[in-house]
Amino acid sequence: MVAATLQNDTFLRALQRQPVSYTPVWLMRQAGRYLAEYKQTRSTAGSFLGLAKNPDFATEVTIQPLDRFPLDAAILFSDILMIPDAMGLGLDFVNGEGPRFARPLRTEDEINKLAVPDMNELRYVFDAVSQIRSTLNGRAPLIGFAGSPWTVGCYMVEGQSSADYRTIKTMLYTQPELLHKILDITAQTTTQYLNEQIRAGAQAVMIFDSWGGALADGLYQQFSLAYMKQVCDGLLREYNGQKIPVIVFTKGGGLWLEDIVTTGCDAMGLDWTVNLGKARARVNDAVALQGNLDPMSLFGSEASVRQEVRRVIDDFGPVGKGGHVFNLGHGISQFTNPERVAALVDEVHTYSRKMHG
Repeated sequence: MVAATLQNDTFLRALQRQPVSYTPVWLMRQAGRYLAEYKQTRSTAGSFLGLAKNPDFATEVTIQPLDRFPLDAAILFSDILMIPDAMGLGLDFVNGEGPRFARPLRTEDEINKLAVPDMNELRYVFDAVSQIRSTLNGRAPLIGFAGSPWTVGCYMVEGQSSADYRTIKTMLYTQPELLHKILDITAQTTTQYLNEQIRAGAQAVMIFDSWGGALADGLYQQFSLAYMKQVCDGLLREYNGQKIPVIVFTKGGGLWLEDIVTTGCDAMGLDWTVNLGKARARVNDAVALQGNLDPMSLFGSEASVRQEVRRVIDDFGPVGKGGHVFNLGHGISQFTNPERVAALVDEVHTYSRKMHG
């Protein structure tokens, strides 16, 4: 693939703490159910998996938010559970209930049979990455992603979303060696998976540790952080002469910012419970920061959305040696009014230009 020249590299520069003329912005779950055009495409696809496993549909919905808003990055449309699906756990999405696995990992025998899958099982993801990169034609960079081994492992053991993580925490406390085996194989798979996304055209990658905040201090470091570091250590950090920045995001990870820096990531995602200025001071601008508007703030008035955007940018403060990518503190709600998203993106760009100027 001969890549088009990137017309807007502000996002990549901010991740590397290089000078930028404004704060770049993209949104977690920016391709999703809050957009009528997404719902139309999903209806045509027939199901979530029909959408995610078809490169044409995945490309279409990845591009949709960039056609509507002047966002500074696209993110691959996929799901963090494609890895365990490729491992043979039998993924399905039940209407109103979310993802379920037909064969969750519960016994020692099941765990001993777990293996790194052939990456060809995930070829549809890499084909989508290549097609999206080509379709973008240089208008914005493309982010690839995966779930953290701990977060993906939660689904692999629980078999579905969980309110209390009782099954996996029982394994953690009674048979930790089995859980470590799951996490190690998942980390090996995740490393290969992200590297294949990079080879296919991803220009940055992000590790989503959505459930790391459910762990106790000490156990987070053993069962989540260590495996994200394992992934980061194995990633391609340069490809075709271009640096590939890595973002690590632990929701509920505000206690552990200094620890997260030790993964070797280039940028750290933060949820809305963390003050960006204080976070900068704690990590001494060792990494860029991404975030961290409360997604629920988008249910306020346009004026209040703009006020909250300014507050987040003010919290980060003068860029100096730091780097800031504006984002939400977690995924956008499906009930969000797209007009509020338009106001958010406009205010980030307009207000930050004054700050950077």
